[in-house]
Amino acid sequence: MANILDIRRRIRSVVNTRQITKAMKVVSAAKLRRAQERALSARPYAQMLTNVLKSLVARAEIYDPETGEPKHPLLAQRPEQNILLIVVTGDKGLAGAFSANITKAASRFLESKAGKNIDIEAIGRKGRDFLRRRYPAAAVQTRSLAETDESLENRPESRHRAAEIEITGEHVGILGKLEFSQARTLAETVIERYEREEIDSVYVVFNEFKSVIAQRLVVEQILPIEQIGEPTIRLAEEMTEEEKKKAKEAAISAGVGMRAERPADEAAEKFGTADVDYIYEQPPEELFRALLPKYVAIQIFRSLLESVAAEHAARMTAMDAATSNATDMIDSLTLAMNRARQAKITKEIIEIVSGAAAM
Repeated sequence: MANILDIRRRIRSVVNTRQITKAMKVVSAAKLRRAQERALSARPYAQMLTNVLKSLVARAEIYDPETGEPKHPLLAQRPEQNILLIVVTGDKGLAGAFSANITKAASRFLESKAGKNIDIEAIGRKGRDFLRRRYPAAAVQTRSLAETDESLENRPESRHRAAEIEITGEHVGILGKLEFSQARTLAETVIERYEREEIDSVYVVFNEFKSVIAQRLVVEQILPIEQIGEPTIRLAEEMTEEEKKKAKEAAISAGVGMRAERPADEAAEKFGTADVDYIYEQPPEELFRALLPKYVAIQIFRSLLESVAAEHAARMTAMDAATSNATDMIDSLTLAMNRARQAKITKEIIEIVSGAAAM
């Protein structure tokens, strides 16, 4: 049987660990509330932008009446040979299987696109480290010094592929202080490559967050845009009932609301479908061309915001489970210590009685 002193030391160690996990759970719950509020605050703008685009689609010619080809390059659909995949994971650990599930989904997507050239934009340290161990980083081709400045400006940057799957971008540390400008910069790069026909489609894999108990892991197609306002989901994995139960218990104990939906604005919902001839200052075609890149940027920003909220929810749930496990371990160790102490006392009594009987 273990020494009583060793058991006491282990109990103190587990108690200290429980204090840490409990504090981390409270911190994650506070960050989750702020992340939920940010995600909710961005939805009205995104919804109104979508509705305006829907309205413009009904009033502008976005397809050539003769050829049937789309007038905007972001609507052009080409055979998929060059793909860009944006993988959104967390920067830190202690969030259960949050990042691992995303990287597994990304791996399954890559397997389903075997034989095609895939560029990866890794957002988050965990995903970056996972992908680095498996795929090479893209090497940019060195340009000749004889090229003029004008030719450098007009010629797109070219490179030799080292493999079918390459990492072309790493974005670490941006999720802690996420701003729309970061998503807009990424969207501008993606749109520029798509318009130059360097890539034929763009996907993003992230954890879609609706509430603490309503999340799902999705692979969503960003480009080409097939239907405005309707996300194109290529892969989706819902939470299991056990995961929902644990998340619910963690949310209740931390005092976090489980509903993250706001009532929709009826006027905004009817804007895109109302039978009203809106008058725009600029031609509808011009407005449509200007707003479509913003629509792509807001889609990427939404995926980042929801991923941040989902990560805090996963960490809160993981720390709640760790706190419960620590409590169970303390109870088990306390029972073992009491048994060891009782055995020691019994042994001492037997020795005293045996000594007295010998006399």
